[in-house]
Amino acid sequence: MITLDNVGYSYGGGDLLSDVSMRLNPGSFHFLTGPSGAGKTTLLKLCYGALMPTRGQVTLFDADLRALDRDQMALMRRRIGVVHQDCRFLDHLPLRENIALPLTVSGRDVAAEGENLSELMQWVGLAGRADALPPELSGGERQRAALARAVIMSPDVIIADEPTGNVDWEMSQRLLTLLIELNRMGKAVLVASHDLALIRAAKSQVQARVLRISNHRLQLAGADL
Repeated sequence: MITLDNVGYSYGGGDLLSDVSMRLNPGSFHFLTGPSGAGKTTLLKLCYGALMPTRGQVTLFDADLRALDRDQMALMRRRIGVVHQDCRFLDHLPLRENIALPLTVSGRDVAAEGENLSELMQWVGLAGRADALPPELSGGERQRAALARAVIMSPDVIIADEPTGNVDWEMSQRLLTLLIELNRMGKAVLVASHDLALIRAAKSQVQARVLRISNHRLQLAGADL
């Protein structure tokens, strides 16, 4: 579904990523790890078209990223749900409306999607917080809301950038469970994380590949993970 072929990305006159090749297939689960500043977030952005590669080719659902016009790119991105590291919301809107924003932007009838939206909020454990404003939410609630917003369009791929970076271990496990459930529904999942304990916990529950960025390149992590 998403393929990177010998991709490079330069920033500030130097290579941040070089000769990166990877493929996200339906139902696959990947972790991406590496030190801070190694390029994890950049690689994720290349995967969903927020950045263009300096070299090489990125293919989204059999289409060359460079060949897509603005409308085509918008349609492609509906098939990719992204959970950003700094999950942002519109503070003046209640949580239910924040989660429904992708529906609103795409022109869908939010009222007609009411039952699905309620089920989604129940699934992430936020049914009782539908009317809460974002500043009233805990860190874990914000992360679960971000995941709900990312999957409301029923995307084929879920990309999450350090989704457990600001929550405790119990909440990390809860978020991991949700991601694994999505994967078992056939979604491809790619998670950037520095939390090796979380990665080990995931590998005991799902067949996951662990990729590491080192010296600007992407490597398959060793058996120590």
